Amino acid sequence: MFTTRPDTVFGVTFMTLAPEHPLVESLISGKPNEAEARAFIERTHNMDRIDRQSRQPRKRRRLHRFLLPQPLHGPSGSDLARNFVLAEYGTGAVMAVPAHDQRDFDFSKKYGMERIVVIQPEGEAPLTPENLTEAYTAPGVLVNSGEFDGLPKR
Repeated sequence: MFTTRPDTVFGVTFMTLAPEHPLVESLISGKPNEAEARAFIERTHNMDRIDRQSRQPRKRRRLHRFLLPQPLHGPSGSDLARNFVLAEYGTGAVMAVPAHDQRDFDFSKKYGMERIVVIQPEGEAPLTPENLTEAYTAPGVLVNSGEFDGLPKR
């Protein structure tokens, strides 16, 4: 998995692959929703690259759910593919931290997915998954992060 935000790794609630990722074929082949998955991949291939990266694309949900071991807090539900993940960005396999990334937040809100707050603003009311109205991306202090709780995030 790839991330630009290792400080939020304890907030991972799902992971995903780009539809073009080499593993996708082996993961969909022979599955009950294989035809649906192939149609999703085809639609995504026809999208403009800029539209896929935009915060405003129509966010398409997964091809199917599967569980990946999340080494920090047990199994994590994962999406096989999302239309806004690009194969050429990082490894084409990314972790999602909805409480601290706006695209992940929007996606998780649309589909009723979990959010884990791992950065709290200093001197303000505590953030909770229920009171987040958008992803929190400002500086703060790490929480829900095991041995790293209390460390500053700048």
